[in-house]
Amino acid sequence: MRSGRLCVAALLGLTAFLATSALARDDGRYANSPLKPWFESLHSEYGQCCTDADGYVVADADWESDKGHYRVQIDNEWVAVPDGAVITEPNKIGRTMVWKHYIDGHPRVRCFMPGSMT
Repeated sequence: MRSGRLCVAALLGLTAFLATSALARDDGRYANSPLKPWFESLHSEYGQCCTDADGYVVADADWESDKGHYRVQIDNEWVAVPDGAVITEPNKIGRTMVWKHYIDGHPRVRCFMPGSMT
C-alpha cells in the first residue's frame, strides 16, 4: 500500500515537473523590442509560439526544405517539422526560427518560421 502511494506521488511530481518545464521562459530581455507584440501573436496549429525569447535562431546549414516540407537540426538531431508547426505569415526578421519542446528526451517542433536563406 505504501509503495503504491510513493509511486503515485512520484508520477505526480514528474508530471508537474514536465508541465512546468514546457512553460515560456520570457525573462524580460525583449520587453522593449518593437517586434514583441508581433512575436507574441505568432501561433501554429499547436498553439501560441510565445515570444522571440522562447524561439531559437537556426543557421541556414541547420534547416532545409524539400517539396514544401521542412527539416531542422536541433541538438544535433534532424527533426521533421510538422506542416501544422509552420508559421505562414511573413517573417518580419528574416531569420529562421524554431520553438521547440521535448518528448521522451527528443526535440520536437512547436513552431517553425522559415527564413530567407541568405
